[in-house]
Amino acid sequence: MGTETPTTQKFHSSELEIDNKRTAEQKAIDDWLPITSSRNAKWWYSAFHNVTAMVGAGVLSLPSAMANLGWGPGVVILVLSWIITLYTLWQMVEMHEMVPGKRFDRYHELGQHAFGEKLGLWIVVPQQLICEISVDIVYMVTGGKSLQKIHDLVCKNNCNNMKTTYFIIIFGSVHFVLSHLPNFNAISGISLAAAIMSLSYSTIAWVASVEKHVGNPHKEVEYGYKASTSAGTFFNFLNALGDVAFAYAGHNVVLEIQATIPSTPEKPSKRPMWWGVLVAYSVVALCYFPVALIGYWVFGNSVDDNILISLNKPTWLIVTANMFVVIHVIGSYQLYAMPVFDMIETVMVKQLRFKPSWWLRFVERNVYVAFTLFVAITFPFFGSLLGFFGGFAFAPTTYFLPCIMWLAIYKPRKFSLSWITNWICIILGFLLMILAPIGGLRSIILNAKTYGFYQ
Repeated sequence: MGTETPTTQKFHSSELEIDNKRTAEQKAIDDWLPITSSRNAKWWYSAFHNVTAMVGAGVLSLPSAMANLGWGPGVVILVLSWIITLYTLWQMVEMHEMVPGKRFDRYHELGQHAFGEKLGLWIVVPQQLICEISVDIVYMVTGGKSLQKIHDLVCKNNCNNMKTTYFIIIFGSVHFVLSHLPNFNAISGISLAAAIMSLSYSTIAWVASVEKHVGNPHKEVEYGYKASTSAGTFFNFLNALGDVAFAYAGHNVVLEIQATIPSTPEKPSKRPMWWGVLVAYSVVALCYFPVALIGYWVFGNSVDDNILISLNKPTWLIVTANMFVVIHVIGSYQLYAMPVFDMIETVMVKQLRFKPSWWLRFVERNVYVAFTLFVAITFPFFGSLLGFFGGFAFAPTTYFLPCIMWLAIYKPRKFSLSWITNWICIILGFLLMILAPIGGLRSIILNAKTYGFYQ
């Protein structure tokens, strides 16, 4: 009792050495930045933050993805993605504080440790920014289309038609207010509500699908591929791979979430973080598999790219589900925007020497919200955006970049179980990154041909 082990002493001395190198000004800046300003989160914060980050717009597209993949490939890809992404998420939790006395609070900091100061930034930052910004753009579209669905169901023929653009603007206006919350812990209440909403609307989606089938059991359902040509089937298959990749997107904020949990040598942050991840992935399974499989089983290849669009009755239930989607994507937008704010504010304060202030945040965050809103109303193609961004951006940061970092840092023995597992994930993830955006880009081009911009 009262004596310190050599490991503990090493931790304290390393921590002291790091602290001594930081000036009072640097500490003040770190205390102001969104990611490092608060470290009092509990394990359940990790659970609902991860649920909010992962179970989002992607789950609603899974029945449509199944329609383009088919029963066999679809089930295999869904299950394999769940296993691979849980493994890579575990890797990131483990690597968060692999160096005694130091925490890798941001994805790019871990990249710098694995690949070097400059190369790590060039590898990680562009990918992470593309991921987080693309999610926020897609969530602008999702929120707007869900509001439009509510409007159409409630009004029926008694209201004037409103363009999708207007609903996206209505949804986006909320974020001009919420984006000024300072850090992750400040949005914990919104994130908790969003996590509850995600489980709720996912359950409504598959239960309402079952009810629809029970109400009309003799309706014939076609399970063949949607496209009438071989080329169309092939490109839709690729786009569906991106839909699945987009659904497993929580890795881009996992280190930032773990950074909010306190850590000591006796109680490292990885323990509560891992408990939260296990709870989150259990919720992911409860949401993803029933929605994907039952939705496809009930609607076949006629399912919309958003399963809730395919459901109209009972009206009150579908209106409620869409309202839940709106609440959820409000929280998810903020969760993915916070690391972007942190990056922007770090550059502006540490490199461009701006003074940390409320007006700096006011301008920079409003500009970001306005940018994502503008892109969303320009390209409101929900399914196509998921497929393109899912493959191009999320496959690297979710499926194989953690594995490359693990190999670079830990250097497991060649042909050992760890070495083989990581290389399998890298190869599968790389194929996903190359193939999926092709289908998504083709779908965006086809949609753009018939879409009247800003009408």
